[in-house]
Amino acid sequence: MVEHTDGVEAAGDAGGADDGVTEVLDRPLPEGIRRRVIGLVAEAFGGLTVAELPAQLRQYARFTPTRRAKFAGNAMAAAVEGDPVFRQRISARLRETGSELVEALDAGSPPAAADPEDVAAMAFVLRPPGWVKLVTAAGEEAQRASAERAGEEAQRELRQLREELASARAEARAETERVRAELEAARRESESYQRKLRSAVSDVRRGEAALRKAQAELESLRSEAAAEKAAALAETRRIKSRLAEAEAGLEATRRAAREGRSVEDMRLRLLLDTVLDAAQGLRRELALPPASVHPADTVDAVQPGTMTPKDIATRALSETDPALLDQLLALPQAHLVVDGYNVTKSGYPTMPLDKQRLRLLGGLAMLAAQTGAEVTCVFDGAELAAPVLLAPPRGVRVLFSKPGVTADELIRQLVRAEPPGRPVVVVSTDREVADGVAKAGARPVASALLLRRLART
Repeated sequence: MVEHTDGVEAAGDAGGADDGVTEVLDRPLPEGIRRRVIGLVAEAFGGLTVAELPAQLRQYARFTPTRRAKFAGNAMAAAVEGDPVFRQRISARLRETGSELVEALDAGSPPAAADPEDVAAMAFVLRPPGWVKLVTAAGEEAQRASAERAGEEAQRELRQLREELASARAEARAETERVRAELEAARRESESYQRKLRSAVSDVRRGEAALRKAQAELESLRSEAAAEKAAALAETRRIKSRLAEAEAGLEATRRAAREGRSVEDMRLRLLLDTVLDAAQGLRRELALPPASVHPADTVDAVQPGTMTPKDIATRALSETDPALLDQLLALPQAHLVVDGYNVTKSGYPTMPLDKQRLRLLGGLAMLAAQTGAEVTCVFDGAELAAPVLLAPPRGVRVLFSKPGVTADELIRQLVRAEPPGRPVVVVSTDREVADGVAKAGARPVASALLLRRLART
């Protein structure tokens, strides 16, 4: 169906004057014709300046025709359909090529030998009088050709199926003949087996008689073996009794040797006790006080109180102040336990795991050298296929959890292993870890606190 609307296009086609009537295609452009339209526009595209191109197509000005068709196909098709000025510029470029098909369409007589889809695509771009009929006819022709190709394909498939059916029937007849021959051979073989079976039955009967004879001989051998076994058991008991006597003699010899050594030890111990008693008697005679007080202890002064992790927690330092960690590590025999991946994934999560470990361990080595505290860094190794090859830095103990054990569980085991009263500081932002070690007497601190302290070193 062709619709006609009154009006004049923005500019007349290059092939002739506008007759005042605009033809409109009332159906979607067939896919084959649309691809050829995109190809024509992509070829003529390069002859236009950037200013002559629609804004949405200017970015493709330097593309090759093949790349334009690939990346800007939809945009070019929409521009040809909806932008008359762009379509007329493309038409002018096509007419400049001097193509016979363009001249024939402008003359109103498309060549009969030309491909209908090529004719329709060129007519869609040039828009000569009657172009809608050319596009519609080409679409119908493409549909008929597709239907014919489908019919031919169905005929070929039908012929192939018939040939396969005939071949299958022939194979079935041959297979039937073969089975019949095998059945006859099996029948003859069965008769042969029956004869052999009768012969085998007679052989079995003879074998049963021989078996009964062999069983009688076996019973006789068993009785002889039982007699020999009884004799062997009697000999074994006699040898065991002699062995017991030998072991008793050996034990008596060892006991005598131990008693002789005990006498020597007793004499040495008696001598040592005599010396100690003499020293204690001399101390009592001289009335010497015990040496529990040193001269410096007699000087009158005010001594500082002993600090604990709980005392430091009550001071006016913020939980994010690195000085808090310095005070904790300044306690006597302080032990710093670090949840490795918890710290590295908070401080530098974008680095690979091996780089995270090396950066953290380098900072902990410097911290251990500055504070003198015992430092243990724990990493989760439950999912490792093989042990990590790593040279721990000086002053830092590096531990990986075993398969089936998480790093959190290993940290709790380390805290429980410490004696009561020793200052233990655990660095982790995991609330479950912090609560667990706090119940065990350790002082939990956040990972951010350690990261700020390491940034100062």
